[in-house]
Amino acid sequence: STPPSYTLIVCCPEPVLLFANRIDIRQVLPHRSEYTLLLNNLENAIALDFHHSHELVFWSDVTLDRIMKANLNGSNVEEVVSTGLESPGGLAIDWIHDKLYWTDSGTSRIEVANLDGTHRKVLLWKSMEKPRAIALHPIEGYIYWTDWGTTPRIEYSNMDGSNRRIIADTHLFWPNGLTIDYAGHRMYWVDAKHHVIERADLDGRNRKAVISQGLPHPFAITVFEDSLYWTDWHTKSINSANKFTGKNQEIIRNKLHFPMDIHTLHPQRQPAGGRSRCGANNGGCSHLCLPSNKTYMCACPTGFKKVDHSNCLDKFLLFARRTDIRRISFDTEDMSDDVIPLADVRNAVALDWDSKEGYVYWTDVTTDSINRALWNATKQEVSSPLESPAGLAIDWVTDKLYWTDAGTDRIEVSNADGTMRTVLIWENLDRPRDIVVDPIGGLMYWTDWGANPKIERAGMDASDRLVIISSNLTWPNGLAIDYETQRLYWADAGTKVIEFGNFDGTDRQVLIGSQLPHPFGLTLHEDRLYWTDWQSKSIQSADKLTGLGRRTLAENLENLMDIHMFHRHRETVSNPCAVSNGGCSHLCLLAPSPLTSSCACPTGINLQTDGKTCTPGTTPADNFNDSNRKVSRANMDGSEHEEIIATGLMTTDGLAVDAIGRKIYWTDTGTNRIEVANLDGSMRRVLIWQNLDSPRAIALYNEKGYMYWTDWGENAKLERAAMDGTDRAVLISNNLGWPNGLAIDKAGAQLLWADAHTERIEASDLNGLNRRTLVSPVQHPYGMTLLGPHIYWTDWQSRSIQRADKASGANAITVVSNLPGLMDIQAVDRATPLAFNRCGRMNGGCTHLCLPRPNSTSCACPTGVLLKGDGRSCDDSPETYLLFSNRVSVRRISLDTNDHTDVHVPVPELHNVISLDYDSVDGKLYYTDVTLDVIRRSNLDGTGMETVISQGLKTTDGLAVDWVARNMYWTDTGRNTIEVARLDGTCRKVLVNNSLDEPRAIAVFPTCVDIDGVSVLCRRIFWVDAHLDRIESSDLNGKLRQILVSPVSHPFALTQVPHPPHPSPRRGTTLSCAPSRPSLLHSSSHCVVTPLCCDVPTSTPLLRAHYNVNHSFSFSISDLHFSSLLFVSNPPPSPTLFSFPLFLLVPHPSPPRLLVRLCSSSFPLPFLPLCVCLSLSLPFSSSPGVPSPSRFPPL
Repeated sequence: STPPSYTLIVCCPEPVLLFANRIDIRQVLPHRSEYTLLLNNLENAIALDFHHSHELVFWSDVTLDRIMKANLNGSNVEEVVSTGLESPGGLAIDWIHDKLYWTDSGTSRIEVANLDGTHRKVLLWKSMEKPRAIALHPIEGYIYWTDWGTTPRIEYSNMDGSNRRIIADTHLFWPNGLTIDYAGHRMYWVDAKHHVIERADLDGRNRKAVISQGLPHPFAITVFEDSLYWTDWHTKSINSANKFTGKNQEIIRNKLHFPMDIHTLHPQRQPAGGRSRCGANNGGCSHLCLPSNKTYMCACPTGFKKVDHSNCLDKFLLFARRTDIRRISFDTEDMSDDVIPLADVRNAVALDWDSKEGYVYWTDVTTDSINRALWNATKQEVSSPLESPAGLAIDWVTDKLYWTDAGTDRIEVSNADGTMRTVLIWENLDRPRDIVVDPIGGLMYWTDWGANPKIERAGMDASDRLVIISSNLTWPNGLAIDYETQRLYWADAGTKVIEFGNFDGTDRQVLIGSQLPHPFGLTLHEDRLYWTDWQSKSIQSADKLTGLGRRTLAENLENLMDIHMFHRHRETVSNPCAVSNGGCSHLCLLAPSPLTSSCACPTGINLQTDGKTCTPGTTPADNFNDSNRKVSRANMDGSEHEEIIATGLMTTDGLAVDAIGRKIYWTDTGTNRIEVANLDGSMRRVLIWQNLDSPRAIALYNEKGYMYWTDWGENAKLERAAMDGTDRAVLISNNLGWPNGLAIDKAGAQLLWADAHTERIEASDLNGLNRRTLVSPVQHPYGMTLLGPHIYWTDWQSRSIQRADKASGANAITVVSNLPGLMDIQAVDRATPLAFNRCGRMNGGCTHLCLPRPNSTSCACPTGVLLKGDGRSCDDSPETYLLFSNRVSVRRISLDTNDHTDVHVPVPELHNVISLDYDSVDGKLYYTDVTLDVIRRSNLDGTGMETVISQGLKTTDGLAVDWVARNMYWTDTGRNTIEVARLDGTCRKVLVNNSLDEPRAIAVFPTCVDIDGVSVLCRRIFWVDAHLDRIESSDLNGKLRQILVSPVSHPFALTQVPHPPHPSPRRGTTLSCAPSRPSLLHSSSHCVVTPLCCDVPTSTPLLRAHYNVNHSFSFSISDLHFSSLLFVSNPPPSPTLFSFPLFLLVPHPSPPRLLVRLCSSSFPLPFLPLCVCLSLSLPFSSSPGVPSPSRFPPL
């Protein structure tokens, strides 16, 4: 028989129009009304393009001045270019060579970079005014762009920037959008002023108007096959017409927000047939390989010099401009600058660099810090606190960092990484400014523009200090060393000159004495001197010997500060510190020639008599970092720094170490708590949390078993309690204002405190009696300590440390002055022996915490863990508890104990946790982080944290774990989807993606529950839609969808108390097990229970949780396998109230007749009452592998 004939039909994907809508990016089908929201919540998206084979979309935001990218499904939003942009209005992707091109009408440039933003280069800048649209023809190797400056035109060049030509410069006014018809070998553009769409050949010939009427304000244009598509600002629409005739015009989509750039998303718009001129090895180029018309060219990023055909060498001018740090290409013709992409640069003043490690260093006088980062902006580090760091210098020979501080009038030094910091010079300094070092000669030089301006030098170890210039100076600013001629250069903004002289100040000469409005930074390289000028807003250079040959390298640059020439040829020399650190235990510092060295110690540690060794830094010091909300400890030499309390802190104002019992105590005015932990941060326990209102200082008397603290809340007082939190008593409560520092004089049996409001230092006996004033007035005392016969205190207002006799308050003196930012103070006396530790033997018989009491000790457990009946041992962990998120933390409230204090679950790297759930089978916490756009899981002790979903998420507001089938479900309000995956993130699938608008909380019923003896609630998911105001449900496959409640006012949270797995049939219950129908990713059997009828008992308050709640979105009950209930919460009616569910959906109580209900009412902060109704007539029995609680909260 004759074989049948077949016709092969190749189906191509339907074209999709991809367009920017300012606040979002959308996709729309040309001949249908449907559209897909790709990205939303944008600021001002203007230009865009795509990379079809990489499935990426790129766009520019002219409000944020960023170029961004994301996957074509809207996931994985990343910054590509984040610095140095002013108005990036055009964007184009080279899909063959994987390059990104863009125009910037603010900087008047066209730039190019890799797709990840690296190796950025200014490609075209001359005769460029307001470049707008840009289009690429990578097959032919051309760039096309429009410019609507004073001479509007359309131009093109090779993609390496060469062979630039004008295509059209007549009858143009606002040439906006531009596109290339690759198949038709033409280009099309729109002119918003002339209201026209035109076309021409790719060389500009055969120019012709396609549409010249009915175009109010065309902006962007694209082409596909025989059709043109364009956006119009005035009509807020996308339109189409025939590309040959301009006829068959139609509106594709109107009533848009603000349509901007547009592209046709289709493989034909990025043909794959083009040959990559750069080949597989980047054309042999060390950095950029840029295609040309027939070949390619190796190019260097801005700031790099091309040393041969293929390779680049970095050599450039580095300068600070307050809010950014930039570099200027030194050996290339363009002299254009680019921004180094550093984070959080607020007010950069001084600079230096280290070519060996690849770091750039800078001071920031707004954050009062010294910062460093690699050139690619990675490994950024901060050293603080400082007062006003003005000058900075790197000793590249011994890897030391030197700086001046005009606020503290000091010169300091540290290792290059900021460790082992010490003060070198602090006397007779009055606003020291710039500093330079000469490690070849072992000398450092600095300017001082105080009341007696001068230039000084000293050895780099502070030896042999000498004033070398002290006359005819006003504001000596920048310094520079010419190592070749052995001369020192300086700029004076007061006398408006640049001078130089020998290293000892002799042979002083004026190099430049005119046309210097306000010189600031200064640097030298080879035979040229370079400087910045505040007033002329320019960077200039001149011959270093004659001052002639002046030229301007850059101008119109605001806020110019320091400047340096970066290169890789700094001279090195053998030095004493190179061998065994010069024999020093800590710092080895160079000294003047003949080049020697000396040893130094970090501040606070003394150099021993051998001149080499510092006092052993084995004693750890604990400190609280308020900005990071952490308690840390380190050795006294600054080494072995570690964080011991990293979560659950807000404002820890007081800290006390029990060196005898090896405990740390602290107060927290943010949480109004007093807590204790072991010295390593373990076994953390809340001791006191009630009736505290801003607890401040805390002091311990271990031998007596007491702790004392000040409280400067509304009713200021001084209190005492046993060190286990019991036996609390108010000692003093009258005539107190702001009781700050606190100290215990054990020898004198007295209590001393400082009050910043009454401006007094007072004393009493240890019971608060015999109160007396020791020192008055004091301006603003804060920290206080005792050492020998004296009290020492810090004073905020006088910025000093002061001392007086502890018995009488007499002989008050200032110990150290001019110390801004003073806080706490502690005395260290190594000679005083430690007292007897009553918990020392076998930890007092306690399994966890042993805490002193007067004449005894007590055993205690970490917060939330129950102390057993023996009074000595603790449970391993809470059995029943509540888990909740507070955006930056996850907290737990134990229901085992009666205090119901919340504790932090130590999960690392939390940024914005919205939803969470707990899998009691594996003991894993699952949570979503909407800042990182991830779903993660972790053990409750913070270990084992891993990301299970890392792509394709936008705003995951809801999460639910199916503990039976081992799946997880989540909602995504950014993409308006409900998805499911295995608990490890595999087998991911979208279940619901239509008729959703802000799906938020989600709950899952993985088992079957008989509701009323007839109906069965079986394997369902439930969710709330905050915008559509309803509660919906579907089966576990996303099918059989139904609306349960509508309308409901803006629902946010949803939860259920899981049905007990496999309860035992007892007392009238009937139990039947039937195979379930296959469900998503699992198939198993479930028990179906016919319930008994029961009445809802009277509600019983269960707990009051002592924590602040501002706007909680969700709540969950963990490890309470009670009943099949569904809870819904609405957002609070006002920011100061918390509203628990205004609805309660109760399918029917399960056979155990156990009902949990939350009260429907609003409560003032900070207390969160929770009502639970319980009725229990049947104990649970668990199936293997599914834990159930071993106890229930008391009724």
